[in-house]
Amino acid sequence: MTDSLVRQIPFTDGSGAQKTLDDFGADVVLVVNVASKCGLTPQYEQLEELQRTYGDRGFSVVGFPCNQFMGQEPGSLEQIQEFCSTTYGITFPLADKVKVNGRGAVELYKTLKQTPDAAGKGGRVEWNFEKFLVLPNGEVKRFRPKQKPDAPEIISAIEDALHR
Repeated sequence: MTDSLVRQIPFTDGSGAQKTLDDFGADVVLVVNVASKCGLTPQYEQLEELQRTYGDRGFSVVGFPCNQFMGQEPGSLEQIQEFCSTTYGITFPLADKVKVNGRGAVELYKTLKQTPDAAGKGGRVEWNFEKFLVLPNGEVKRFRPKQKPDAPEIISAIEDALHR
């Protein structure tokens, strides 16, 4: 899906400021709904590795803490930031806690969810750690939660986007 407006949708960052994906300049941005008490939480390590590997080449991960999946992100934003920093050494930004599904879903996720995955399935975010790669032109690629951040198809999509 290509929607250049997706990069202009405001969200609240971890310091309470309004941001958009355009605030990352021409960066390729990996938007991920994250949780600290999930079986997939170790993906933080791979997300940070992506940030460290590609961050100086025009790439950023942005984590969106979400407590909608079995209450697996119950803490305050400060507790989440502390956990991410001390447990995984996270350097990429975290946004404010959000809802990704349902009537309370933030506008950014309402738009991102329109993008189908590789199997052609769009719609609801399935679980924590669903990934949306947003290119500078607004093109979005969707990867499901069990696809690890260092999966070949994700690495390839990042590298292809960085070489455009």
